[in-house]
Amino acid sequence: MNSLVVFLQAAEGPAGGAWGTIAMFGLIIVVFYFFMIRPQQKKQKAVQEARQAMKVGDKVITAGGVHGRIKEIGETYFIVEIAESVRIKIDKASVFAVSEEAPKA
Repeated sequence: MNSLVVFLQAAEGPAGGAWGTIAMFGLIIVVFYFFMIRPQQKKQKAVQEARQAMKVGDKVITAGGVHGRIKEIGETYFIVEIAESVRIKIDKASVFAVSEEAPKA
């Protein structure tokens, strides 16, 4: 019985210890924001701007690995020619990269 009383007395923490825990969680959230969330948002914004800058004639690569040249641009899609007279309609979000820009006129 004495050892139980001694154990319970030793388990008591200093008053106000909750503020330290709350501050630590706040610090962790700030670190996650600046090292993970914010860079991801910047990357998404850059990808979105790159998709908006694509124009007819650009050579693109889709997320599925299909290479082609943009022939038409719609609101949410591209018409891409992957071979002579073979055109496919793809969603703008599925374009992975621009491999070659259209020649300037």
